[in-house]
Amino acid sequence: MINFFLLAVLIGVTYFVANEGPQGAAISLFAVLIAGLVAMNFFEPLAIFLSTNIAGSFDWQHRWDVIALLGLFAVGVFLIRMMGDNLFPTYAEVSTVLYEVARWGLGLITGYVTMAILLTSLHVAPLPREFMGFTPEGNNFLSISAPDRQWLAFTQYVSEKSLKTKSSTGGVRIFDGAEFPSNPTNLTTNRVWSSFPIRYAARRELFTTGGRSSARSPAGGATSPPATGNPSGAGSVPTSGAGGF
Repeated sequence: MINFFLLAVLIGVTYFVANEGPQGAAISLFAVLIAGLVAMNFFEPLAIFLSTNIAGSFDWQHRWDVIALLGLFAVGVFLIRMMGDNLFPTYAEVSTVLYEVARWGLGLITGYVTMAILLTSLHVAPLPREFMGFTPEGNNFLSISAPDRQWLAFTQYVSEKSLKTKSSTGGVRIFDGAEFPSNPTNLTTNRVWSSFPIRYAARRELFTTGGRSSARSPAGGATSPPATGNPSGAGSVPTSGAGGF
């Protein structure tokens, strides 16, 4: 079932974006990429704010994450598209071959990125750990690729490179970038343990079984694996995602 949903998103977004021509498709792709990165950076602090100030029950603590992520993404795409249309009100003439290749190519990329972001949002939704063919560790798109993990990897990459910021300790703030030593007795073996899918999977499992969730971590700081070299954080109670960057 998840494959039908993802295919519908991919085909639908590709078709509608391609119909805007190369220039409109380029603006749409830019809007989706930037809005997606902004949403990944700020959805956790926003979810914490909403949980603290609007509704903080057990159920709502697990709902705010997906609401914040998709809300920020939708608003971001709308605003960037509106600015793009105002900045580029006319279309440049190009050859027929370039026109067709560009609009369908950019449309397909936009559709794939949109699909990846929506698939990532399922990780933070108040749903069972596995549902409708969705598994947090699996290749959820036709069993051949994992757009959600590709998007998470891209987000982590830009947080280390083009969008890097300094942390309070002077290092680089990396998305989903908690660092722990591979060998607990040797601090020089520090490495990044990316654990977004597995920690949210544990959180969804707690929700569907009626378990208790611990208090959320502060904005920008995620629940991290215990300092035992265990990247999955087994034995700890996961709260929200991966922190901003």
